Order: sequence, then structure tokens, then C-alpha cells
Amino acid sequence: MASDQLSVTFAALADPTRRAILARVAQGEATVLELAEPFELKLPTISKHLKVLRRAGLVSQGRQAQWRPCRLEAAPLKGVADWVERYRENWEERISQLDDYLQQLKSKEERNDRKE
Repeated sequence: MASDQLSVTFAALADPTRRAILARVAQGEATVLELAEPFELKLPTISKHLKVLRRAGLVSQGRQAQWRPCRLEAAPLKGVADWVERYRENWEERISQLDDYLQQLKSKEERNDRKE
């Protein structure tokens, strides 16, 4: 099992149901019942997803009488953003090179069309 925070965060984000749950709690606190509404999943399954998200530090669960609101804890997402940011410059450079190459091809094609 992964033990570094980035691996645990990515593992939690790997599942589309957990990403949807995060998107929902990003809008505001929600109960397990509210989180389960859009899915055709039983409450124990949603609870298992929440357990993974809590373990990754992405969700916390409070207690207000019988109500146990879940809320987003965004700090681990900063680690993901920082990690991705290291590669952004490389991606942008490659996209720029591709754009330059495509412009060269287009210019060459236009020159050939004029000659005909």
C-alpha cells in the first residue's frame, strides 16, 4: 500500500465516484445520504469511498447531533497541483513546437498550391 501522501491522494482520485463525491463536497457540506443520491450505490459502498477519501485527507466528517456532514479538505490537492505544475512547462514547450511544425507544413502546402 502506498504510504507517501501524493500516492495516497492519486489513488483516492483514481476512482470516478470519489472524484464526483469530491466535486459535490467542494460545493458545500453534505451528508452520506446526500452524497449517495446521484449514484446507484448502496450506502455502505459510499461509506467505503468516503473512507478512502478521509484516509487521503481529502474529506473530513464532522458531527452535529445525528448529522455527520462531510466537507472538502483541499490541502492534499495542492501537492497534486505542485507535482503537475513541474511538467506544465514541458507540455507547453512541446505544444508550441507542434504548433510551429504545423504552421511550417501549412506554409509549405500554401506555396505548393500557388505553384500549381
